[in-house]
Amino acid sequence: MKKFVVERNLPGAGNLTPEELQQMSEVSCEAMKKLGKPYFWIQSFVTEDKIYCIHIAESEEVIREHARLGKFPVHSISEVKNIIDPLTSNPL
Repeated sequence: MKKFVVERNLPGAGNLTPEELQQMSEVSCEAMKKLGKPYFWIQSFVTEDKIYCIHIAESEEVIREHARLGKFPVHSISEVKNIIDPLTSNPL
């Protein structure tokens, strides 16, 4: 399994109501169930006009299939190669 960052262009995303975000979440969860493959949505970050989603899946193709099932836009998909944080500067 690989970790991916999915960039979705969605004008006005930052103005979505809690109810609209809940509905999007429900649609995403239903799409995961329909895939019939291992797939994990970790979390999403909503900005003014984009949503950045962290997903774990077997491949980019599976990510695209999830987006198709949920009718979500996909601008780009990038595989995460490494993760850094403040602890990276001073490993234990």
